Amino acid sequence: MARPSVSKSRSRSTQSNAAFPVTFRAGCAREWTLVSTEADLAYTEQAFPECPACPHRVEPEGNLPFCTLRPVGSAHPFAALAALDLPE
Repeated sequence: MARPSVSKSRSRSTQSNAAFPVTFRAGCAREWTLVSTEADLAYTEQAFPECPACPHRVEPEGNLPFCTLRPVGSAHPFAALAALDLPE
């Protein structure tokens, strides 16, 4: 499997600055194990045939499209919204 070309998508403070192997998963379920201290990464290569039509693809204005790679087993960033009880 091809190793992704990744860029940092955001930085979060960590208790330790030591990098260690983390298995990241893309929206298409492909996985890569990379040494990283980041909470998530942006996959910018878009090398797979289905990448242009992938529903997980983000196309920011004036920048390269990317897919967010999250550590396997981490909660979706909007998971907490599922517990909201909004009045009608």
